[in-house]
Amino acid sequence: MIGWARRWAAAVVATIGFASPAAAIDIDNWASVVAEAKGETVYFNAWGGSTNINAYIAWAGEQMKARYGVDVVHVKLDDTAKAVASVLAEKSAGKDVAGTVDLIWINGENFAAMKRQGLLFSPGWATRLPNWAYVDHETKPTILTDFTVPTEGLESPWGGAKLVFFYDSARTPTAQLPTSAKDLLAWAKAHPGRFSYPQPPDFIGSSFLKQVLIELVDNRSKLLKPVDETTFQTDVAPLFAYLDQLTPFLWRKGKAYPQNYPDMKQKLADGELDIIFAFNPAEASAAIANGELPDSVRSFVFSGGTLGNTHFVAVPYNANAKAGALLLADFLISPEAQLRKQDARFWGDPTVLAMSKLSDADRAAFAALDLGVATLSPDQLGPALDEPHPDWMVRIEAEWIRRYGAAN
Repeated sequence: MIGWARRWAAAVVATIGFASPAAAIDIDNWASVVAEAKGETVYFNAWGGSTNINAYIAWAGEQMKARYGVDVVHVKLDDTAKAVASVLAEKSAGKDVAGTVDLIWINGENFAAMKRQGLLFSPGWATRLPNWAYVDHETKPTILTDFTVPTEGLESPWGGAKLVFFYDSARTPTAQLPTSAKDLLAWAKAHPGRFSYPQPPDFIGSSFLKQVLIELVDNRSKLLKPVDETTFQTDVAPLFAYLDQLTPFLWRKGKAYPQNYPDMKQKLADGELDIIFAFNPAEASAAIANGELPDSVRSFVFSGGTLGNTHFVAVPYNANAKAGALLLADFLISPEAQLRKQDARFWGDPTVLAMSKLSDADRAAFAALDLGVATLSPDQLGPALDEPHPDWMVRIEAEWIRRYGAAN
């Protein structure tokens, strides 16, 4: 913890103060937070590349307006780093109040960068939200560490993620599905042009690189620490040897790549690709329900596990609508909002709540959810592989672009 965050941490005892033109608000007096939030406009910077996710955020905004008199504006991003850059630019310009970003959907290297540069609101706020009482921080370690970086209450969880593969069972026999990265390479060689991944630094494409690296690196514990420049090339040699073999057998022989996950999804629907992947186990079911994929599409995972993580919302240190941002963050981890989020009809994103902490009625509502025809049950999802330290994503993206990006 550095800079501004350290000074705040030393000062916080039982109260977290909010810089506000009206008055300081005690987070332990939630009624005062609600009162301060009324009339505020929260600029929620969040990825805007999915129709169903955008609709879910719009619904949350409608609830905030109706219940608390808080307006929510979804600032749709194609890259979270843009919001991080905005906050950094404001700090560099001395704009320490009335910032333009109130809440950010964030995790991984973007969280690490904001934490390192002192761009986040006071430590401990997330664990003191009223609805934190329902969060499963005991059995989901990725809620307390974000890509190995301790969260320290600087961001609030609002959903889980796990890498899952999709295929059309009408075209691809289940018995032929790969069960590991090495199997996938053999499958791609036997089915040239039928697999690909988005070009890094697209998040989904970079996640594929991390999946392969985790499976092939000589010592996985290295990935839980920052990159060691003295051994980096040796550490990633198995990954790029793998990609050198895979690339000629990719869609369009690796001369072009799908733009993003929605593009991969369309190519599966059109019969151009046979295997695609996403970070939402319910994505295929949602796409079937929306008529984007045929109802013969199904899911699978690698037997040794696939990447898993938690995604969060964070409040910048200079947010203009801090109270409203906290109120929205709290609503997003309410049983009501989490139930709708896990419902495949709306999003299908796994909850961060512990069923044992819920009321009987809420627990029954979660149990009654139809996860969707193509969604694997929790016990079928297999082990969750830890995300590497954020340094690794930055470095392997740069190395991938150096090796393969010039031709695209």
